[in-house]
Amino acid sequence: MKPGAAKSWQYSDDARTLTLKLRQGLTFSTGAPVTASAVKATLDLIRKSGPNQFQLAAVSSVTAPDDRTLVLKLSRPDGSLLNALSWTGGVIADPKTMKGKEAALRPVASGPYTLDKKATVNGSVYVLKRRDDYWNKKAYPFSSVKIRVISDRAATVNALKAGEINAVSVETSQLGPLKQAGFETKYIDATNQAGLILADRTGEKLKPLGDLRVRKAINMAFDRKKLVKRFLQGSGQETEQVFSPHNEAYDPALDKTYPYDPAAAKKLLAQAGYPSGFSVTMPSLVYTKPFEPTITQSLADIGIKVKWDPVPAQQTDSALTSKKYPMYFATDTMGPDAQQARSYYSPDGIRNVFGSTDPSLTKLLRTADGETDPAKAADIYRDVNTFAVKNAWLAPVFAIGIHWVTKKGITFLGDGSSTQNSIRKFSVADPSGG
Repeated sequence: MKPGAAKSWQYSDDARTLTLKLRQGLTFSTGAPVTASAVKATLDLIRKSGPNQFQLAAVSSVTAPDDRTLVLKLSRPDGSLLNALSWTGGVIADPKTMKGKEAALRPVASGPYTLDKKATVNGSVYVLKRRDDYWNKKAYPFSSVKIRVISDRAATVNALKAGEINAVSVETSQLGPLKQAGFETKYIDATNQAGLILADRTGEKLKPLGDLRVRKAINMAFDRKKLVKRFLQGSGQETEQVFSPHNEAYDPALDKTYPYDPAAAKKLLAQAGYPSGFSVTMPSLVYTKPFEPTITQSLADIGIKVKWDPVPAQQTDSALTSKKYPMYFATDTMGPDAQQARSYYSPDGIRNVFGSTDPSLTKLLRTADGETDPAKAADIYRDVNTFAVKNAWLAPVFAIGIHWVTKKGITFLGDGSSTQNSIRKFSVADPSGG
């Protein structure tokens, strides 16, 4: 973590109190000063409502003893809190306007850009203008930023060629012609991961999943290398873990835990008491449809029969958190190690739908949450990763890469260690350019 609005921060010895010092001279886009009480008001609002509420779940109270000091009291140590505060969990809005009806389309905040209301068309085009009075203006070389909402991939590429947009991620099949046309490209080999969430690890709804041998068998049912070639056209890599290869918890040796071996998988099912396999119903979602035939066949090859239950797009989140489905296919962004550990393995994690726990894993997670030394925490998250893979809590299949294409003079700076996209991940040759 690097200083931003918070110039410094310090945890207590028990990691249950986080004290942050705001830098001097911070202002909202209106010119009003950013005070600790204003930050407290924003954090309190996030804690009580909105999609980012879960990020601050461990925060029990926020106080502002003076204009530049914030004190966050935690109900439990949370290793992912600093990451949350550096992103959407730590935005700072003007308390005078943040609850108003127009706050979403006329935001007043403390960031480097303001929304150009006249040039913005809600749902289509958003135009940002850089603040000349921002404390860290030099870190943002673009005087203006236009964000266009384009749902069609082909239309996106056409807009790039026409000069209507200057940066976009594209599919592998579109890469060659763009390179020939002189665009700059950068490939990040793992930004998302996809695989099966074996959620019902105690067999509460689907008894076979409560047996480790069954979960191991499922992991051995997939020819990951072949699937990378078929679905990703080489833009990605096979994996058996949900931690990013660009971060500390990743262990390349773990990707050799479950070789593709349907025959051995069948033997494991037989040993578990399922020589004829079993049946499972999984949700059919918008993003799973291209993969469903392959998943169905791969599991059928070891004796597991899959039925796909259609789920409307607007019900995706509620379906996956309902405990209706003991296992399902998901694609997720690869976040920081602490975030990955919490999402997949904490009892309240978004991908730990059935709230699975294990004494060894619980101890590791608690130790990691309470460790304020990043190097020591990384070692613990590697142990978390090892436990999860060896105990087949999931069946990851592949990590998905991404190709960024930019016009000459604009360079994508990301290296994969963070998949949170921001304006600061781009540089421009001409600092005055838009």
